[in-house]
Amino acid sequence: MPIVPQRSLRPHRFPPGRRMVAWALALLGLAASILPARADPTAPDPAHIFAPFTWSVPPGRTRSAGGVPGPDYWQNRADYRISATLDGPTHQVRGEEVITYTNNSPDTLDELWVQLDQNIYKAGSRASFSSRFFGRDTTDGDVIESIWIENGKRTVPVDTLVSDTRMRVTLPEPLAGHGTALKLHIRWHHTVPGAWGGRTAITDSRNGPIWELGQWFPRMAVYDDVRGWDTAPYLGQEFYLEYGDIDYTITVPASWIVAGSGALLNPAEVLTRTQQDRLRQAGDSEKTIAIRAPSEITDPNSRPAKTGTLSWHFRMENTRDVAVAASPAFAWDAARIDLPPLPYTRGGKPMPRLAMSVYPAEAAENGRWSRSTEYVKSAIENFSRRWYPYPYPTAINVGGHGAGMEYPGMAFDGIKDEGRELFWITTHELGHNWFPMVVGTNERRNGFMDEGFNTFIDVYQSDDFNRGEWGPKRDAEYAPGQGTPAEQIANLLRDPNAPTLLEPTDLVTERYRHPVTYFKSAFGLTLLREQILGPDRFDPAFRRYIAAWAFKHPTPDDFFRLMNSEAGEDLSWFWRGWYAENARFDIGIARIVPVEGDPRRGTQIELHNNGSLVLPEHVAVHLDDGTTRSITLPVEAWMKGNVATITLPGGVPVRSVTLDPDRVLPDTNRDNDTLDVRHSPPPADDTPDGGN
Repeated sequence: MPIVPQRSLRPHRFPPGRRMVAWALALLGLAASILPARADPTAPDPAHIFAPFTWSVPPGRTRSAGGVPGPDYWQNRADYRISATLDGPTHQVRGEEVITYTNNSPDTLDELWVQLDQNIYKAGSRASFSSRFFGRDTTDGDVIESIWIENGKRTVPVDTLVSDTRMRVTLPEPLAGHGTALKLHIRWHHTVPGAWGGRTAITDSRNGPIWELGQWFPRMAVYDDVRGWDTAPYLGQEFYLEYGDIDYTITVPASWIVAGSGALLNPAEVLTRTQQDRLRQAGDSEKTIAIRAPSEITDPNSRPAKTGTLSWHFRMENTRDVAVAASPAFAWDAARIDLPPLPYTRGGKPMPRLAMSVYPAEAAENGRWSRSTEYVKSAIENFSRRWYPYPYPTAINVGGHGAGMEYPGMAFDGIKDEGRELFWITTHELGHNWFPMVVGTNERRNGFMDEGFNTFIDVYQSDDFNRGEWGPKRDAEYAPGQGTPAEQIANLLRDPNAPTLLEPTDLVTERYRHPVTYFKSAFGLTLLREQILGPDRFDPAFRRYIAAWAFKHPTPDDFFRLMNSEAGEDLSWFWRGWYAENARFDIGIARIVPVEGDPRRGTQIELHNNGSLVLPEHVAVHLDDGTTRSITLPVEAWMKGNVATITLPGGVPVRSVTLDPDRVLPDTNRDNDTLDVRHSPPPADDTPDGGN
């Protein structure tokens, strides 16, 4: 989640909209026929709406037409071994790392590219000119002290060139493909900015500073089959990273507690015996267990040593990144995640999966963070059950600056969060472990596949948690408090300046970032699941997408192709109208006419399409006897023109007709969604006079 003022990152509660149900075309004995009429040449063009979708990345041997990795799909790998020290007085992080880089591509590489994201804080960084959140204060960024290549038993110095947040490493000998590897050694340091740094911050608390470290070490750029080296500069809009194993040690003053992504491998060296026992107890507990209670934060006996330093050793496998939080002010609690153990062992026994929270004493006041670990546990278990099993040994919620930011196995949240706000932001940030931590989206280019997909899965966790305690959550933010989410999204579709979902992430201005990247993307998936495909087709296809691209790098086209193939539907009209365009949706009722003037012979309902986006439309027909008949008008009704006529059999006269009575569709003109027979215009000359 990009760095923005804290409040704008918060999930908001809006008036809940009722979920749509599937409507049958024939209900209660209703017979209907849908007749197209001559298209108005000034109206939306069906040939454009329903044209085959154009792929920006054509299918081939690496990416199949069915949206799954092809038989020749390849992906490079980066494994890290890191040793870092946090220096309190200078606010510096000093580290050494060895990157084992494996070139699985068919190409020979004569250079490597390394991401130096801390350079975003340097004076004159590109981000300081493209984002108002950078450039106010500065650091020296990533200072590279030395860098060399390990070649067998000897080391070879390399030439480098630093350009903003990227570093080119010129190789003394080309690196062949098809699994050839080398080791890159880097010694570096950087100064952590103050709390203004957001994702990388040091924040004061009552009992000492809280360090939150994201993108804190030099990391490999991605070389893929789409662009080769993807060297988009870091402008504050997320990441694109290779997968590998990260083994790292963080050395801090002995009084500090460290939370790190992955498994803590040496608890006996950094915890008291009591804390070790409590940690083991948490591994068997459904309830939250205090490892270090808030009341113990100022007790010197809550640490195994009172002076000197301790080194905390962590390991995370098959991950694209790791994050760290460290402080003398942390309380710490944990509970078991009900998932099978991973192949991490301690003392010859599998280590249980743990949901954990670390936070200062202030966060514990009035019970604000008392349920954090409960929320963590529930989110991880729910997302695992619904979509894809959580792959990591721990999931940690950090109470600190409040950046509202996600990393593999860790979320940076706010000290003052509480209640529904804490639940929603915890759920959202941990949901990012599925998008983009498991499904390795290129966030710097396709933010909607990161934020929007994750916001979508939030919806159902809010419904499921504790029988809807903090639900329902149907996200929208274009006009907070102004109607249902569908009505708010309709405001966005009416906006001629709104960017499309396929707009490159860095081009989306702050005004539209949440409305488009988060909420339009999430709402589109909700439409796809609840209105277009139905859960029975959507859910298996979406699970297939996650499983097929787990720990890989999908593009938007891969998602579109897979959903078409797995759900059994050509959704070109939806991908174009909702994603490639900001098309308007507007179906209106033109007239209600008795067949041959006699309702006993039947009734015709004439509908007009006035927009370039089509969706299945629910039509509620209200009869004179007080009953309502329901019809779903499929999108195919608009393939031959912009006028469709529904013919009802004779019987009880029709009193009125309403479109989308539950208001779950983003109709941009509600004025033409309801019509009473008494106010219906007379038949048009070209209106069909019966069904066929």
